[in-house]
Order: sequence, then structure tokens, then C-alpha cells
Amino acid sequence: MKILFLSDNFPPESNVPATRTYEHAVRWIQMGHQVTVITGAPNFPEGIVHEGYKNNWYSLEEKNGIRIVRVKTFITANNGFFKRVFDFISFMVSGFFAGLFEKQPDVIIATSPQFFTACAGWALAKVKRRPFVFEMRDLWPESIIAVGEMKENWLLKCVEWLELFLYRQADLIIAVTQGLKNNLIARGIPADKIQIIVNGVDLSRYSPVTVKDVDFAKQYALDNKFVIGYVGNHGRAYDLFKILEAAQQLQAYKDVVFIFVGGGVMREKLLLQFNAMALSNVRIIAKQPQHIIPRILSLCDISLIPLKTHPLIMGTIPTKMLESFSMGLPVILGMPEQSDGAKILMEHDCGLVIEPESVQCIVDAVLYMFENKKEIIRFEGNCLQASMKFSRDILAKKYIQLLENCLEKK
Repeated sequence: MKILFLSDNFPPESNVPATRTYEHAVRWIQMGHQVTVITGAPNFPEGIVHEGYKNNWYSLEEKNGIRIVRVKTFITANNGFFKRVFDFISFMVSGFFAGLFEKQPDVIIATSPQFFTACAGWALAKVKRRPFVFEMRDLWPESIIAVGEMKENWLLKCVEWLELFLYRQADLIIAVTQGLKNNLIARGIPADKIQIIVNGVDLSRYSPVTVKDVDFAKQYALDNKFVIGYVGNHGRAYDLFKILEAAQQLQAYKDVVFIFVGGGVMREKLLLQFNAMALSNVRIIAKQPQHIIPRILSLCDISLIPLKTHPLIMGTIPTKMLESFSMGLPVILGMPEQSDGAKILMEHDCGLVIEPESVQCIVDAVLYMFENKKEIIRFEGNCLQASMKFSRDILAKKYIQLLENCLEKK
């Protein structure tokens, strides 16, 4: 099968859309399929083109058998609605024109979270008369309202109309959670065209370790410390400042240390608050390349994932939680118990679900873990068992089967 995949993000970017697309594509190549990815110059989340790349009109490269077409876009940091929309639209246009010159694919996939990429995918599918698959990773533009970037207005209503149009036009919709599928069904999208491929984890990369990374532990003074880690994008959806407040309350516990690792729109504000609070039990570490993340996670005893309260988080399964499972790392998850992510954590008994946006709940959960080492050992074993269900190998095969079924119907 010849697959043409449009994604605004792709490695060396390390956010979830980039990693998901790459890890599926690599496995599809290994299964004998051909994959071309149309993307832009890597710049997420800071809006700075990565070293070794240029924002050219058109460039080609190959990575592990994947043919990668990079096109010129308007580049901006992952901050500010209108600049980001201009970025998205520029990729929609340049990605569409680049796709016109690609050899005839069997199927065209376009991935959100922003759906302008899907606009390009739909248009290419119409021109080339091929099936259009919409990979739905987020409810955009609804997520913009959720994180407080904009209030509801007529412009967002128009964007939502376009969003629904694309869902109806898609031959197949791949949702990443049951909650997202339920949302579409409630808005009138037929259930039989929506399938679920959850986010997964590369079990060969994220594997359990028995000792902490020696170099990093020494560098950040983490030897013999009980480490609670937030590792991932410092975005608006996460209540990172509550972690600082919890750390402030736990300063008397000299062996308890919190670490933040990553980049994102909230990182600078987090640094300012951290400096103002002068916390000796917190380490803020710069964003690391994707291949370094397992070494970073090896430093942690607990993975802390505190989401903010909003109806949209009900359909969220944080990828960082699945990566923690694969490392045998228990999780403290700030999500409602009825959410998709919390249900998975509770079903597999891999940690604690706590009330979102509660400093006291974070403090209580950390102390419970710190004082109950036998519980941590039990959670660790459960994490490793649960991780097998989220293997990228299994999910990539399921994805291909859905694409093949879509082709047969078309």
C-alpha cells in the first residue's frame, strides 16, 4: 500500500503527533508498505527551526525508509491564536501543492490536532480520487476554548462548521480515544466510520531500569532522592504551578524532589514562579531530545501528570502516562475518575487518580507513595503488564487493517 500522510509535526520534533506518526510509519515500512510524509521544517514548540534544517519551499529526505517532504510554512511559537492559525493555514496551502506532485497514493491520511492539515488532505483526496482518512487527535477548535486562548465567537463557529464538514467528508476517522468518538457521534457523525487507535508506546525504547541514570543523577543532585517527575510539554492543559505549590509544602521532606523536563508555552512563566519561590527541592531541566527521555524517566520514582479541569479532558489519554507504564513507573494522575485516562489507570491499578487542580491532593498522593514503598513495587509490576496493551507494534498493525478495509469499501 502507498500511504501519503500529512502531519504538521514530525521528528526531530518530539511532541505526540510527530512521535505517533513516525512510529506508525516506521512499522508500516517494515510491513512492506510505502510511506510519504508531508510536513514542515521542525520548529515546535519554540518556533525556532531546528539546527541542520531550513524553512525551504521544498526539500526531500529519508528516515528509516520513510520518504519525507518538507515544505515552507509561516513559523511561530506555539503561543497566540492568530499567529498559530496563520502557521496552520500556510502548511495547509504548501502541503496541498506539494501533494499534487506526489505519485498516486492508495490512501491519504491527515492528522490533527488542528484540522487545517485535514483540509489539505481532503482536497488532495478529491483531486486524486483516493480515500481520505482523518486522524482525529483533539477537538480543535474546542480545545482552544478549553485552555482559555479564546472565548466562543462567530469566527470559531465558522471554524467548527468546517471541522464538522471534514468529519462528514472523511471515508474513515481514526480517533485516539473513546471520548473523542463519543463526541463525534453526539454531533451526528455515523459511528461506523469512526475507529479507535489509541496512542501507544515503543516498548523497545521505553523499558524498565533498575538504577537511575548515573550522569543525570549526579548532575542534578538526585542520588538517593525520591523523585517525582513531570516530563513533557509545558502546555496550558497542565496545571504545573500546582506542582510548585505542592513542592513548597513538602520542603521539610529533604529526600523528596520534583523535576520538570520539557519545553512549551508555559515554561518561561514556570521558571519565573520557580525563581520567585526559591524552591530547593525542585529541578527545572531543559527540553531533551526524544532518545534521551528514557534516561530522564529513569531518574523518577513517580510520574506526576496534573491536567486542568475541563470537559475536554474527559476524552484524554496522556501519552506520557503510557510511556511511564512502559518504564514501570507508577503514575499520579490529576484527572476526573470518569475520564478515559483515569479509567485506564484505575483498571490496571498503575498508580493514584487524584482530583485535578488540587495542591493538597498532590501533596497527599506524593506522601502516600513516599511512605508506602511496597505499594510502589506493586504498581511497578502492574505498569509493565499494562504497557503491553499499548504497544506501537500491535497498534500499527491494527491501523493498517483499518486502512485496508477502507480501501476495499472504496
